Amino acid sequence: MKAMVLERAGQPLRLLDLPIPRPGAGQILIQVKACGVCRTDLHVYEGDLKNPKLPLILGHEIVGVVTEIGDGGEGLRVGDRVGVPWLGKTCGTCPYCLSGRENLCDRPLFTGYQLDGGYAEYTLADYRYCFPIPEEYSDAEAAPLLCAGLIGYRAFRMAGDGPCVGIYGFGAAAHIIAQIARHQGREVYAFTRPGDSKGQEFARRLGAIWAGDSDGPAPKALDAAIIFAPVGSLLPQALQAVAKGGIVVCAGIHMSDIPSFPYRLLWEERIVRSVANLTRRDGLEFFEIAPKVPVRTEVETFPLAEAHGALERLKRGQIQGAAVLVMEGS
Repeated sequence: MKAMVLERAGQPLRLLDLPIPRPGAGQILIQVKACGVCRTDLHVYEGDLKNPKLPLILGHEIVGVVTEIGDGGEGLRVGDRVGVPWLGKTCGTCPYCLSGRENLCDRPLFTGYQLDGGYAEYTLADYRYCFPIPEEYSDAEAAPLLCAGLIGYRAFRMAGDGPCVGIYGFGAAAHIIAQIARHQGREVYAFTRPGDSKGQEFARRLGAIWAGDSDGPAPKALDAAIIFAPVGSLLPQALQAVAKGGIVVCAGIHMSDIPSFPYRLLWEERIVRSVANLTRRDGLEFFEIAPKVPVRTEVETFPLAEAHGALERLKRGQIQGAAVLVMEGS
């Protein structure tokens, strides 16, 4: 099989021919049809997330077809279309797993980080962490839902049910969550890179009632703010934007250092919280909700061999919506 392989952090991915893996107990073999290019992939590639398995196949927004099932794989059949997310495996025995909070597992393994991912023609996955893909979505359209959608949905739930929501960083996750928020009748305020007129127009097109620069003030007090951009200096900005009792959710797996800020920004019962990974419940709920909204993903597709270029364009902020690798013949 062809695969784009990361051999060392910061080095260009290499296109290699590798043996097709065979599924072990509890695993399924998936023929990859599409794989999203996520900012977390960029963090792994650049070394922001330490100690990845090397060599490594990146990619954790995987859509494909089950071609083989290992011993113990239940509830799936050869030919089923499934999606594979960031959280690839959990221990099942720690207090977090036993209480339905497997997103906080003490011994997790992550797709495209400690487990080979979807920048390849085939991949292995734990059958417990695969989700059926609604038929309303093509392979490429569905791929961003596996992380931008799922993690975004968890962050959105943690932001509470206030009517005014700010979103900092209007990329793949934001463009999905803005649609859900508008479907629920909430007001969406989008904060983009300063001067990003195209990003702001994109946000307004997806239902934001206001869009402006992330380093400026909000036009009104917000009930909650979700920070998708990995920029620590946005946290004080978001705290200034939310009303008393407001919630600021840091939704990324990596963020630059947060600068010091005066206590008055946090006072009056404002809340700051992070989001870690996802639970299977998140996945099942989200894939039930998404077609009803309906969530429409905007994607720019690339062949597998151009994975490195897609990462570079993502880094430069040149992707509107989500970047997706599409396998030849899909």
